[in-house]
Amino acid sequence: MKAIICTKYGEPEVLQIQEVAKPIPKDNEVCINIFATAVSASDCIVRSGKVSFWFWLPMRLAIGLTKPRQPILGITFSGVIETIGKNVTKFKKGDQVFGWDLFPAFGAYAEFKCISDNGIITQKPNNLNYEEAAAIPFGGLLALSVLRKTKSISGQKILIYGASGAVGTSAVQLAKFFGAEVTGVCSTTNLELVKSLGADKVIDYTIEDFTKNGTQYDIIFDSVGKSKFKLSKQQYGKSLTSNGKLISVDGGTPKVSIEDLILLKEQVEAGKIKPVIDKTYKLEQIVDAHKYVDKGHKKGNVIIKI
Repeated sequence: MKAIICTKYGEPEVLQIQEVAKPIPKDNEVCINIFATAVSASDCIVRSGKVSFWFWLPMRLAIGLTKPRQPILGITFSGVIETIGKNVTKFKKGDQVFGWDLFPAFGAYAEFKCISDNGIITQKPNNLNYEEAAAIPFGGLLALSVLRKTKSISGQKILIYGASGAVGTSAVQLAKFFGAEVTGVCSTTNLELVKSLGADKVIDYTIEDFTKNGTQYDIIFDSVGKSKFKLSKQQYGKSLTSNGKLISVDGGTPKVSIEDLILLKEQVEAGKIKPVIDKTYKLEQIVDAHKYVDKGHKKGNVIIKI
């Protein structure tokens, strides 16, 4: 099968398309013929190996010292189950599915991938094509994981910093679904996009500093991961209420579940959540896709069609 191999840590050019052996599912696994995946910021971090000083050694020990121990990257996927292990009862051959498989498995940058039937995988939303379905899990599951760090969202005023990215676009829609009053922060070119996702207010960070406009929020959600070392509750000053909470994608390993993926599927089918896709590339264009994501200005998701 065709797969993208990460030969070492570095620039996008370290990704090479190769022919590798097709995986065979274990007794409790399904083998998916992958039709689409997404290039996430996490994929780019793993590929480059660039993390802060404090996380460099732990990351290399966990993932690989000189190159990723799992050479086929890719977290999210959508496709059709081709074969199943003898103990699998939840799925059958021909099922259209989508999901995610984070560290240490990865493996979605390929024509085929195996995953446990107890993994983060379920039936694809019936109103989405494969490319659209691949755009849901990464941002949706991360946004849910971070939002659940708050006791309650309903009726709260929440500001989402980086509202036009993969996590941000999902966070805007999920926060509205949970009953929050949502303010999105993004650049000028993305204002209409964020409004279309349901944000009650939108702030253009190129012309307005939300930390200085006098408005207070119950929750500030940093969806681009800048808060851990660059921003703090103290820096936000009067932007948080006295009991306000700062939450961020930098807040540790995400806690996701199959129940979360099913929730996303149900809300997609109900029309409450929609995928946001910036660009779509072919598998052979993976280097160009990573270069684009590395720029840090993508709207929603960048999809790889396999």
